[in-house]
Amino acid sequence: MMWRILVTDEMQLGEASWPGVLLDYRPGMPREEVLEAIGAYDALITRSRTRVDRELLERGTRLKVIGRGGVGVDNIDLEEASRRGVMVVNVPEANTRSAAELAFALMLAAARGVALSDRKLREGVWDRKFLGLELRGKTLGIVGLGRIGSQVARFAKHFDMRVLAYDPYIPRARAESLGVELVDELEALLHRAQFLTVHTPLTEETRGMIGRRELYLLPKNAVVVNAARGGIIQEEALLEVLEEGHLFAVGLDVFAQEPPPVDHPLLHHPRVVHTAHLGANTFEAQERVGEAVLERVVKALKGDFTYAINTGFDPEAFQALKGFIPLGEALGKLLVQITRGRAQAVEVAFYGRFEASPEPVATAVAKGMLERVLSEGVNLVSAGPLLRERGIHLSTYHDPEPRGYTQLVEVRLSTDQETRRARGTVLGSQPRLVGIDDYPLEVVPEGHLLVCVNHDRPGVVGRVGTLLGEAGVNIAGMQLGRDAPGGRALFVLTVDERPSPEVLEALARLEVLERVDVVEL
Repeated sequence: MMWRILVTDEMQLGEASWPGVLLDYRPGMPREEVLEAIGAYDALITRSRTRVDRELLERGTRLKVIGRGGVGVDNIDLEEASRRGVMVVNVPEANTRSAAELAFALMLAAARGVALSDRKLREGVWDRKFLGLELRGKTLGIVGLGRIGSQVARFAKHFDMRVLAYDPYIPRARAESLGVELVDELEALLHRAQFLTVHTPLTEETRGMIGRRELYLLPKNAVVVNAARGGIIQEEALLEVLEEGHLFAVGLDVFAQEPPPVDHPLLHHPRVVHTAHLGANTFEAQERVGEAVLERVVKALKGDFTYAINTGFDPEAFQALKGFIPLGEALGKLLVQITRGRAQAVEVAFYGRFEASPEPVATAVAKGMLERVLSEGVNLVSAGPLLRERGIHLSTYHDPEPRGYTQLVEVRLSTDQETRRARGTVLGSQPRLVGIDDYPLEVVPEGHLLVCVNHDRPGVVGRVGTLLGEAGVNIAGMQLGRDAPGGRALFVLTVDERPSPEVLEALARLEVLERVDVVEL
């Protein structure tokens, strides 16, 4: 099969060849042309220029993957892409070093008046009166301790700076490993930060998070740097506080509107040093970004979800949960076939300590459920939105205490008729079904299964086996579980093929069975 990939923005894609891939490199392609052509492509690779909104996604009827060359995905409608099952991949680590170096360069340039002195020299003025600031011994406040923020922290430690960070989504252990003091409130950081740099994405939560009030919480003569996204720091407030003399200087690589208007007052302020959103613009970063995004798009087209940012897990989590993703799918498929009635709610409980957040396993459960009932394609991207569209409530529960196994996943499916449960774990990297309802057992979740409920009495399995044998259905394996001797029991038969409707009807008529459900995994 030949995959078609459209590239609409400039980037260096490297020299690697990809068999089965037709690459159409059309940088600077106007939006009207993109909208007209996108229906013929399986993947789209962009930078920040191309807007991937609902209209484009509606026209991209073949689209399976969107590749963003770089970190931010502000130009991509992630919710719409997810609803349509379109994976979105990016390359957040490729420009980490370049972006961090530029942020630090802006900090140094602002502190030492580099731009101001350069401007005066070009005007023929030799001015040696300017006094700058040293970084040594100063306190740097970092808002957002992700990849770039962490690299800035490493640079700062080499400059003998004290480093504080505010990031409610970073574990304290990570900050400690960098020698960074993690604070719980933004205000606590601002009160102490003589230098402030922001490294967060632009979201509803972060938009305008640094305004006039926050800037005045900084010590007098602080230096402020934004090399992340325009709009995180309110530009009008930044100008006011700078002109009122509270700030020493500012370094900007980004603006709320790009390019900014030529009469933007911050562009002409003597205490502001600026660059034109050049954080990722090094030869080295561009080579890494282009090569990596193309490789990840091709892998995604082949079904590798490792780098898809709208699945809910990152590459490290994907590796840590590798065996649990197929387990979740299997549990979802099993329950939707043995639980009668219309699904209303599904709860996924995690017992024990997992190496990474197991939340993505719940998405795998949803995928397994929907694959059995929808004719349209379902993947780990579209499963969550599609489940919500159908009014099925998905919830999760975490308990660090183990339940018989080091890690255990239990799924409870409730319908308008009944509630049933299934439990599983991963043994030796292989998924195992270890319980259905109140009955413990151990089954490899694959192939064709017959799930039978009966009263615990002699001869039940024998009668079922005889009936199947006479019908030519071979039994490959069996597992039995019961709640108490002489009580109720459940056994699972693995068979080589799905029994015919006549055989299933004959099984249902056996008085020794309370119910029998056929499962295909």
